[in-house]
Amino acid sequence: MRTIKGPAVFLAQFAGDTAPFDSLDSICAWAASLGFVGVQVPTWDGRLFDLVRASESKDYCDEIKGIATRHGVAITELSTHLQGQLVAVHPAYDEAFDGFAAPAVRGDPKARTAWAIDQVKRAAQASRNLGLSASVSFSGALAWPFVYPWPQRPAGLVETAFDELAKRWRPILDVYEENGVDLCYEIHPGEDLHDGVTFEMFLERVGNHARCNMLYDPSHYVLQALDYLDNIDIYHERIKMFHVKDAELNPTGRQGVYGGYQSWVNRAGRFRSLGDGQVDFAAVFSKLTQYDFSGWAVLEWECALKHPEDGAAEGAAFIKDHIIRVTEKAFDDFAGAGTDEAANRRMLGI
Repeated sequence: MRTIKGPAVFLAQFAGDTAPFDSLDSICAWAASLGFVGVQVPTWDGRLFDLVRASESKDYCDEIKGIATRHGVAITELSTHLQGQLVAVHPAYDEAFDGFAAPAVRGDPKARTAWAIDQVKRAAQASRNLGLSASVSFSGALAWPFVYPWPQRPAGLVETAFDELAKRWRPILDVYEENGVDLCYEIHPGEDLHDGVTFEMFLERVGNHARCNMLYDPSHYVLQALDYLDNIDIYHERIKMFHVKDAELNPTGRQGVYGGYQSWVNRAGRFRSLGDGQVDFAAVFSKLTQYDFSGWAVLEWECALKHPEDGAAEGAAFIKDHIIRVTEKAFDDFAGAGTDEAANRRMLGI
């Protein structure tokens, strides 16, 4: 077993136009001041990171690592959530997701998809240049508008969607293989890969690709009423990244999982700051440690109530307190009898 690394923080929800959130240097200093020892970097945010340069220049990546190191933190992983979303977009969401793309390809779905694929591939190359072993993305979605089977889905509709999704992602996964990096899909509502079943459908279609893995985030499972601890038992061999995020689901006689189109603060299911929700993180950290998870515990802050800076400060301490320093010996070693094979055979009467 290995001790989980951390605490780290995903910078996407904190980056902004004012200090200390407007540059990698200042946001790393801020993160370190709270007790974080790692930062996960959103590759679409030019205030913090230049993905094209990172994919082409080892020197630039050394500069990026140097900035973080000066503040006592490490770059943990790169994120392409927004670009990955654009690898597969159902036409119903064209307008809503168009703003995630570079201005030059907005309004042109084919060009936007090609741009997104290039971006996600570049993240593999940038990760290699940074010496990282994993990166996170969204899968995008073609079948999501049909997630509820009404009207009745025509035969083959979902299969065709997943065939196409796999067709788009298989060459990307091959690039990750070439660069020695795991691509971890965040299993997330709104994506075609939103639970274990859909992940398996996709995994089969990409030939059980070794680089096709998961980011584990229990908050998304709480909001689906899915057993987030059993999920670790089932998929631990594919879980290569970990977002530490809390959530609560409090259904009433008026609303449940679907939320009634309400704002986040008024939904039955909502994300919370660490310790304020329903996730049993003691059990989560125990299971991940049991299964020898070797990655980072990364805070992703999303809460409809608490101020983000308070959530970050509390989250760093929360994660640190939950990381289990693994034992180097069995608790009952003191009672060992020091037997050998011959003694074992005598004890068994053979």
